[in-house]
Amino acid sequence: MKCYALSVTVVVAAMLAAACSKPPDPGPITLGVPWYPLDGPLIPAKMTMVTAWDVPSNPLTDNSLDDSKLSKEIKSGYRLFTNTPVEAKRLVPGKMACNNCHLNAGQRNRALPLVGIAGQFPEYNRRAGRLITLADRIVDCFLRSENATGRGEEGEPPSPTDREVLALQAYITWLSRGYDVGANPQWRNKNTIPNETLVPMDKLDAKRGEELYLDRCTNCHGVDGQGVTVGDKRPGPLWGPDSWNDGAGAARIYTLAGIIRHMMPYLDPGSLTDEEAQHVAAFINSKPRPAYPFKDRDYLTEALPVDSVYYPKRTN
Repeated sequence: MKCYALSVTVVVAAMLAAACSKPPDPGPITLGVPWYPLDGPLIPAKMTMVTAWDVPSNPLTDNSLDDSKLSKEIKSGYRLFTNTPVEAKRLVPGKMACNNCHLNAGQRNRALPLVGIAGQFPEYNRRAGRLITLADRIVDCFLRSENATGRGEEGEPPSPTDREVLALQAYITWLSRGYDVGANPQWRNKNTIPNETLVPMDKLDAKRGEELYLDRCTNCHGVDGQGVTVGDKRPGPLWGPDSWNDGAGAARIYTLAGIIRHMMPYLDPGSLTDEEAQHVAAFINSKPRPAYPFKDRDYLTEALPVDSVYYPKRTN
């Protein structure tokens, strides 16, 4: 009995000591360098605001990159990705950056991460009705999500051989080093709403979406949807002349809803239901935005998706 009592005493003492002790010191924390466990190669989807500056694989600080032309292009691509309106000013008339949709330089889970995706190209694109390359996809992002067509007729459209496109391709390919060709990483294509929970288009309620937006989204995006500055960061405009145009993927309600459902609100992603995310998307995509002038060239092979609210109705 004495031995049993002694062992209990030791266990209780150990538990009390553990409960009263401080958590392990993570050591000095450097802004931009994750000090917490990653989700594979990615920043976890749900973190604090300070992690908005973190980049697990940063070519500007990676000692494996040298002064070669390729290394310089990778670094240039990273700068373009994180500060697109400034670094690609000749192609971007608005205020949207790659980093606005692909958070943490394309390295955050459930935020459209780009790690490991380069080997999936070429791949079939329903909107184009053909195989597209990674460079084609980047050009499409410039044209639509960053509204390159908004520069007017005098502006040359971006092409797959443009300096900016090649640099972004170099950066995204660098993020894919070591990953299999032709095998999608497990974190890709996760920002979707399941078919069984899609709300019929005629049942979507933009007014309900506005109420949810004002309650859950304005701390970061503002009542006017133009973004609130936090430090040196500001979310991209959700509507208006500086936002994505009406030919972008985010201009589709179900597509935008999938992004909102798993990425937002920033500090509590996943807290909106599938239905709520769709109402918010319906509200955002009820707002004016730049017109993509070549919508008549889209979905010529595939049926026009029902949530393409900015497209003229077609008989499929």
